[in-house]
Amino acid sequence: MTNLVDRPNSPRGQRRREGLIEAGLALLIEGGWPAVTTRAVAARSGANVGLIHYHFGGLSALHLEIARRAGDTVMMPVLEALLAAPDAGSALDAMRRVVPRVTGDEKVLRLAVELMAGAMREPELGDALRVGLREARVQIADWLGALNPQWTAERRTGVATLVAALLDGMMLHHLLDAELSLEPAVAALGELIGASS
Repeated sequence: MTNLVDRPNSPRGQRRREGLIEAGLALLIEGGWPAVTTRAVAARSGANVGLIHYHFGGLSALHLEIARRAGDTVMMPVLEALLAAPDAGSALDAMRRVVPRVTGDEKVLRLAVELMAGAMREPELGDALRVGLREARVQIADWLGALNPQWTAERRTGVATLVAALLDGMMLHHLLDAELSLEPAVAALGELIGASS
């Protein structure tokens, strides 16, 4: 008879599942996707290999969950700061604070690199990353609509794509060159979202 406390929907099962994802994320940071094996995740989390199959159905599904968590770790601090801003000026101030903080974290750098590498090698990981980026663009478009109700849906969608690309670019460039001044990019972002100087 199966132990009911270890079922995926039980609190203990959820903790085990979370522990496996966290172990996989730590391995991803340390050694990239090649380090995220069934045995390594089981060993790191103190679980047996069978729990990976039980909770995820196999390593591919666990990789997807790890990729989603990595994407959230890389993108969500910046996206949440932007979306929480009540106006364009506050959004710019938030970007000035958050982008250097996020890009100054070596773990974020490693996760960003591995997300891109994994997305290029494994179609399922690429699909998961695309879904996350699409959701982010929709949220940005909705936020822009609240700030600029006169904008058409097409303009909100286009500007949201440019804002997302600008934020990605700002993060990438700042990751690679911490001495880079973000101010010109933040000023361009302000023009894009309709901030008054």
